[in-house]
Order: sequence, then structure tokens, then C-alpha cells
Amino acid sequence: MGDSRRGRSVLGRALAVLGSFSDERPEQTLGEIAAATGLASATTHRLVAELVEWGVLERPARGRYRIGIRLWQLGSLAPVARDLRDSALPALQDLAAVTGQVVHLVVLDDHEALFVERLAGHTDVPVRSRVGRRLPLHASGPGKVLLAHAPAEFVDEFLARKLPRTAAGTITDPGRLRRALADIRSTGYCLSRDEMTDGASSVAAPIVGPSGDVVASLSVVVPSSTENLQLLVPAVRVTAAAVTRALGPRSPLGGKRR
Repeated sequence: MGDSRRGRSVLGRALAVLGSFSDERPEQTLGEIAAATGLASATTHRLVAELVEWGVLERPARGRYRIGIRLWQLGSLAPVARDLRDSALPALQDLAAVTGQVVHLVVLDDHEALFVERLAGHTDVPVRSRVGRRLPLHASGPGKVLLAHAPAEFVDEFLARKLPRTAAGTITDPGRLRRALADIRSTGYCLSRDEMTDGASSVAAPIVGPSGDVVASLSVVVPSSTENLQLLVPAVRVTAAAVTRALGPRSPLGGKRR
């Protein structure tokens, strides 16, 4: 692309550099960053050097770059990461202690599920999640909970997109997914088997803000060999209700809809 994007501001170019990093590209060379952003090599070199100096990029090895710790520190100041996590953590810890399984706290971020907390379990379950990672909404229990409670126009737009398969149980048919979302709204929880990762299943429930909007979801992940997921529903729903109460009437998260 060369300098076809030269009209962008300096800030826009710096954000493009940061945005070129992803789960698939956690580390990059200068050449890879330039190719991903369409910036000239000299511009890329200058911006990367400034971002390294500021601490939002770092060099793990000569000629390679990754996201730096300062960017994480800034991100942790966002209310969705700080206030929600702080309010939810005691209840999440109780759920993890009772079940001995992986516990997640998830929010809606554009068209993806953003994992803002993950507590490790004692059982070896294959999971793709980590704090700060985004995963497809339709392919996980907590993601489907968020999608089920999103505005109707958002759901319509989402279902019009391609629904990629990530595991054997992923729902890729829009009509079937729409019925699953209706069932989640009706029952108040979601059971998911082999949808994000083969061998992993989950039980998820919504977290409601003071205004009545769903602001997050939580889930517990168990091996798919677990026969009766229904047994986990009461614990998950009680935990979600506890987090809802903990958010309180003055929570800055209340009333926010996507």
C-alpha cells in the first residue's frame, strides 16, 4: 500500500501500529508491521521507536516487537475492566472454589466476546480464553448470553454475518442460533457443549446492571465428559445474581448498551 494512507494523522498511524497486533500476530518485525498497516518503512520505524520509548511496545528479541506492559496498565483503568472486575471478583472466586473449574467474566466488545477475568480451575479443560482476549460471540456460552440480550438490530446484523465454526458443536446456522438465543432469554442461562473448543463445555448466565441492561456474563467451564451440565446452573445463576447486586445502583456500568 506504500503511502496510500499518508492522510492519516500521527495518532491514527500510531493506533494502526498498535492495532496490527493480534492473537495471531502477538509479535512482529518492522516489516510485518509496515505490511499490516500500509505505512512506509521509515514511518513505521519512527513510530515503533516512539512507542517503545513510551512503553506501549517492547522488544522481546532483536528486531521483534510486542505489546508493552504500559498499554495493559492503561487498559486496566477502564471502568469495564476495573469496576466490573472488582465488583465481580469475590463471587467469581466463590464459584471457582465451589466448582473447582475455570470461571470467566465476559463483556461485549463490538461484535466479539471480551474476556476480562479468568480464574483457573483444578481440572484440565482445554480453553482458548485469557484475560484481554476476544472470541466469537456465537461460539461460547458467555458470548451467546451477551448476544441474546443485545438490541434486536444488533442481533439481526450479527446473524447476517458469516458464523465461522471453531469446534464440533459451534452453531453456524443463523436460524438455529436465533432459536438458541430465544431459549437463553427464556431460561436465564446457557448450556454450551464443544462450541468454542472440542472437549470443553460451559454453563453461563447474564449479569444485569442497575438499569436492567445486561452488562456482562459469567461462565464456568467443565470437561465435555460432564454428563449433566444442568447441575451447575443454580451455582452459576446465584453467582450472576450476586455480581448484579454488587454492582450497585451507582455503578458506572449501569445503563450502557451496545
